[in-house]
Amino acid sequence: MTSDRWSVELASVNSPEALGLLREYFVDVADRYFLLHDGRRATSEEVEAALVDSPSADLAPPTGVFLLGWYDAQLAGCAGLRLEENRTVELTRVFVRPAFRGTGGGRALLAAVDQTARNLGATRIILDTRLDLTEARTLYTTTGYQEIPAYKQDKYAEIWYSKALV
Repeated sequence: MTSDRWSVELASVNSPEALGLLREYFVDVADRYFLLHDGRRATSEEVEAALVDSPSADLAPPTGVFLLGWYDAQLAGCAGLRLEENRTVELTRVFVRPAFRGTGGGRALLAAVDQTARNLGATRIILDTRLDLTEARTLYTTTGYQEIPAYKQDKYAEIWYSKALV
């Protein structure tokens, strides 16, 4: 999928590009969490523990897919889809590198997510996030996601969303 200067493509979650972006994602969300709760950034040990505690290996066929986003041919973002039951996919690992925020990357990634989910036969996308990730929450609600009751328990899940694919 291509949108203006953004392009999004399926990729291996185990590629060097994907692994690097996933590490940046975990650093970003961990830093925000620890700055909010402890007034400090995450340590490298905490980031490594998060990578182990929340593996991304299931974002590969047959259990999921992983998308990489490029801005003017520069690696700039990612998103993952995990296959669930009842024609549902779970959106996870949505990330745009800070230098590329504000360029439409989030919307480009979510448009590609919608199309990819449809291609997988999904009729619904679900996700969970934290309340402090306000930019992500705004992106979700302005692209058709609606708040739903909790569908799972997770230490970092504070709000849940769903989007019907029509």
